[in-house]
Amino acid sequence: MNLTPKQMRIFNFVRQFRLINGYSPTLQEIADELEVSKVTVFEHVEALVEKGALRRNPNKARSLSEVDDAIPPDEGSGLSFPLLGRIAAGMPIERCAQDEKLQLEEIFGRTTARRGEMFALQVEGESMREEGILDGDYVIVERRSTARNGERVVALLPNGETTLKSFFKEKNGMIRLQPANPAFEAIFVPECTIQGVVIGVLRRY
Repeated sequence: MNLTPKQMRIFNFVRQFRLINGYSPTLQEIADELEVSKVTVFEHVEALVEKGALRRNPNKARSLSEVDDAIPPDEGSGLSFPLLGRIAAGMPIERCAQDEKLQLEEIFGRTTARRGEMFALQVEGESMREEGILDGDYVIVERRSTARNGERVVALLPNGETTLKSFFKEKNGMIRLQPANPAFEAIFVPECTIQGVVIGVLRRY
């Protein structure tokens, strides 16, 4: 399937919009997303229909949908993040690395996230429950070595264990790693290594 860059963007937007919302976008919503005119979107949608990537019912609103098995050539592998292991949201656990991938294409559709700067971890435990991060969830982490107070971080502790907590630098120089569950106590350490900051949570029901 030979799609232009703009046609690819429209195709991906339609697919992702349907996946998230459960219904199709209007031509105006596509135009707003791409910051182009509605006429331009109409022309590209017509081309996508002719190429067999999209189908639509001209007499029905929100009828755009992707054709089954219509996968643009640069999306065969989908977007994935390295799944490096499991992260404790209770007591810290030993670090582990696994040769696995979390395929976000299967969950949200294609995105413009920059590969290599993010990774995924599966949460074990309930210490971040009140932040909406539950046992079994996947957190998407941006690789960063620093964090601001209140950010949820993946922290490597001096004993070599990792944990997922909210980061706070205390006035006395100590670092407080704060859970979001009253059943768990905060962890206080003189130093830790910030491996990344949580930027998203994925949950599969």
